[in-house]
Amino acid sequence: MKSHIHIKLFATLQRFMPSSSNNFAIDSGITIRNLLEQLDIPEEKAKLIFIDGVKADLSSTLNGGERVGIFPPVGGG
Repeated sequence: MKSHIHIKLFATLQRFMPSSSNNFAIDSGITIRNLLEQLDIPEEKAKLIFIDGVKADLSSTLNGGERVGIFPPVGGG
């Protein structure tokens, strides 16, 4: 069953942003890892993941209606 999520990609990940990021279609029950594959984002480039403002990981599942934010590793010092 298809559901929709809102995707926000930050910094260097913005180039992977789908045109339908405000209403991105997913299969209900997919993991963040599956989402990264759909978006062609290498796993090592997704350092911080938030679902509805709560820290998540690659095995977290999506059912539809969530807001997903993904941040790359941050360099500097």
